[in-house]
Amino acid sequence: MSLSISHLGRRSLTALATALLQGWVMVLCLAAVLSLLRVMQMAWHWPSGLSAPLPDLWVVVFQGARFDLKVCAAAALLLLPVMAVAPVRWHGRLTGVVAFIFVTASLINLHYFGFYKTPIDPVVFGVFEDDTKAIFQTIWSDFPVTLTLSVLLACSWLAMASRRMLYARLSDWLNRRRHQGVVLLAVLVALFLLVLTTKGTLRAMALGRQNVSVTTSQFLNDMVPNGVIALKFAWDGRRDSQNLSDPLVGLRHWGYGAPLEAARTLGLTAADEASLLAALRRDVPPPAAGQKTTPKNLLFFLMESWSAEPFLYQAKDFDVLGRLAPTLNGACHFSNFESAQPGTHPSLEAILFSSPITPLTLGTQGKQAIPWAIPAVLKRAGYRTLFVTSARSGWRDLDRVLKVQGFDEVVDANTLKAAYPEATLGIWGVWDSYVFKYLSERLKQPQDKPLFVFVLTSTNHPPYDLPADYPRVPRNLAKWGGERDADTFLPNLDTYHYATDLLGGLVQEVQAGPLRANTVMAATGDHNVRSFGLYATPERRYLKNQVPFVIWGDGLDCGPQQQLPASHRDMFPTLLPLIGSGQGYVATGRNLLLNPAQQSNAALNAPRALTYYGTARSTQGAWLLGDEASFVCTPTTVQTGQACAWDAQADAQERAFLGLLDWQVRVGLKSPK
Repeated sequence: MSLSISHLGRRSLTALATALLQGWVMVLCLAAVLSLLRVMQMAWHWPSGLSAPLPDLWVVVFQGARFDLKVCAAAALLLLPVMAVAPVRWHGRLTGVVAFIFVTASLINLHYFGFYKTPIDPVVFGVFEDDTKAIFQTIWSDFPVTLTLSVLLACSWLAMASRRMLYARLSDWLNRRRHQGVVLLAVLVALFLLVLTTKGTLRAMALGRQNVSVTTSQFLNDMVPNGVIALKFAWDGRRDSQNLSDPLVGLRHWGYGAPLEAARTLGLTAADEASLLAALRRDVPPPAAGQKTTPKNLLFFLMESWSAEPFLYQAKDFDVLGRLAPTLNGACHFSNFESAQPGTHPSLEAILFSSPITPLTLGTQGKQAIPWAIPAVLKRAGYRTLFVTSARSGWRDLDRVLKVQGFDEVVDANTLKAAYPEATLGIWGVWDSYVFKYLSERLKQPQDKPLFVFVLTSTNHPPYDLPADYPRVPRNLAKWGGERDADTFLPNLDTYHYATDLLGGLVQEVQAGPLRANTVMAATGDHNVRSFGLYATPERRYLKNQVPFVIWGDGLDCGPQQQLPASHRDMFPTLLPLIGSGQGYVATGRNLLLNPAQQSNAALNAPRALTYYGTARSTQGAWLLGDEASFVCTPTTVQTGQACAWDAQADAQERAFLGLLDWQVRVGLKSPK
């Protein structure tokens, strides 16, 4: 009996040793392949003009390898119980599946970075929430699918073949007769090192998101995460956005334990959380006694992929703006402006719902009214509210969500197709021209209420198709001062001009018609566009998130802030006072038509741009919130006379502000546990 137990123990120990050896061989070989893919990704996306010192390249490769080892070790730990009981002939298949999945994730990360200029983030889950068929059609037409599949197969084979060769050599050790105590010691050491590698560090805090930033170059830092770890970070962000039961999640993330603590950093005096919530809301002041005012129409355009950079090169022989160009002379053009998010739907939620949490409305929150939503605010003020898009409103459940959040009407591609039978439905919807045709006709109709119209265009989007009868504009490409490496650069310029020209046509029509005196128009971009570059060089980094923000109206006083850093958060705090309507909207930013130096709260009116995913920019430089090492000076047309240096107070204020925005959403919606 004792002999049988001893024999069983030896067999179990040998099986565990074999499984551990298989696991470690997989970790080493697969991590090497992932590191190779990282180098390939850096070479594939390397921006023209970017130079990086060799030590920075080495630290990126080294830090990336730590993440590669971490995720591979985690996979080995998960497989360990299975491999300990499964026949050895199955081990290769199991590790082969892991290799295939990990290589696939890294290649997805490679192309995701090319499109969004960021590693995989929560927006990636939109592939199942958007028009999935349209997304895959775009991928097929716009990405090197055949080459990618070839690399996938080659790298997967390399990982499996090297694993098989290395295991064949190392397994000889197990086949020799050795003292069981030595084998047991080796098993314990191997298991301990595997757990330690999964943690990624000897320190108390495991290797995580905080360890991604290792240089001052955002491009190089973005190369550190592999596809698996980037997907894990994205899943964590997605989880936090869908669970609103803990109101302090965002505050803690940005370094604050309580909302009143963050409020003090911003100079907000509030006795309790209820008064703080009230302080974060704004009402447009009522007119003075005896003064009669007529609320103005507000037409707001969220232009797909409307980057700011083409505005810099507009010329007669490099026309990218079309009929919009002459309208800028009488407009307030904020030319140092950033988007809140890097994707369409996240920016849409940030603007309409004053929310850094995204996706916010895909779950139960989308079925309950958000009191501070911009359309709800204006509907309470007596406006008729319209959402008009050339895309299909079933995208991200907008047809359901928008009506709950205060829009009286949702006009989409299907509505426009019914109104204009000649319209053709493409991948994403109808051509933008039908949106502007519809608006032109709608504005000519008698209105019993002032109008708030929120427009979302879609044609300036991959695969950058245009109507067959659209006359493409010849351009002197020598006037383009930026990058031009993307294959879609020229088609993108055409779709950019197409959409911008249509906007300019409507602006000219309104300004020449009877609605001029009582209509304010505004336009911005949802995010930058990938075809115009990665903006990785120090002199171009400030352009990475830039989109235009333009306001047209009768008798505008544009103020002194048109060249100061600003962002999406500042738009409706500027527009609502301008039209004289709005009760209970969130004070997400400052009024760009005022002089910030004359405002009482310097922290809330500081000329800074903020993205809702954690980057900020001042007149001196740009940085990741909470990361002093990421600070870089940025060229600017604004001459402040101040030295370019990290400002810890500015960083603390922006972290406090973003934390409070997150907190007020979670408290306001009160998601059940």
